[in-house]
Amino acid sequence: MVGPIRPSFVLFGSSIVQISYYFQGWGATLNTLYSRKADITLRGYAGWNSRMALNIYEKVFPKDAEIQPDLVILYFGGNDSCHPEFPDSSHVPLEEYVANMRKIALYIKSLSEKTRLIMLSAPPVNEEQLIQYYGDNRGRDNETCRIYSEAGVKLAQELGVKVIDLWSALQERPDWLTTVFWDGMHLAKEGSDILVKKILEILKEADWEPSLNWEKMPDEFSDIGPVMNFDLLKEHK
Repeated sequence: MVGPIRPSFVLFGSSIVQISYYFQGWGATLNTLYSRKADITLRGYAGWNSRMALNIYEKVFPKDAEIQPDLVILYFGGNDSCHPEFPDSSHVPLEEYVANMRKIALYIKSLSEKTRLIMLSAPPVNEEQLIQYYGDNRGRDNETCRIYSEAGVKLAQELGVKVIDLWSALQERPDWLTTVFWDGMHLAKEGSDILVKKILEILKEADWEPSLNWEKMPDEFSDIGPVMNFDLLKEHK
C-alpha cells in the first residue's frame, strides 16, 4: 500500500484489456493522462469470454473491500462471438452472453454509490488480415461481431450504463481495415487512439460528481511541487 489514496480505475476484460499497454495502447495512454490523478489497475485475461468472467468477477471486485473503484471499464464479447464449430471455440450463445454481461454489470454498479461503469461492445474484425496473420479467421466474422456488439450496446442502454459502440467506432475511420488492428482483431495504436478518444469524451461529458475528467481532476501534491505539462498530452485535449 502506498499513499495518498487516489481515485481507482479498473480495466476488466479479455485480451483487448490484457494487452492494452502494448503498441502505445489505450491502457497505457489512460495511465499517462491520469498519472498524478488516479491509479489504474489492469485485470485482463486473454482468450476469456463472459462465461469465464462469471467465475472471477466477485474475486476481482470483492464486495467487502474497504476501497471500491471509482470507474470500471468492462469488456467481453469478441471471444463470445467466435463460431461454435471453430476448434477449442470460446463461443457463448448470444442470449447467454447478454445474461452474463447483465449480471456482471449490475454487480459492478452495486459496489458503491461512487462506482461508475463504462461498457465496451464487441469490436469488428478484419477477416482477411486474420487469415494472413494466423492462417485462418480464428472463427470470427464481422457480421457476427456486429450482432454481439449491438446486443451489448442495447443491454448497456437498458441498464442506464455508459457504453462505447466499439464495432462502429473503429469503422468510422475510412482506412480502418489497414490501420486499427495489428493482427485483424487486436488494437494497434490507431485503434487504441480511437478508443481513448471515446472514453475521454464520456468522462468529459458525464455529469458525475466528482468528475472523472482528467482535465478537471487535481494533480497530486500540486501544492508542494511543480506540475509538468507535457506536449504529448495536447492531442487528447
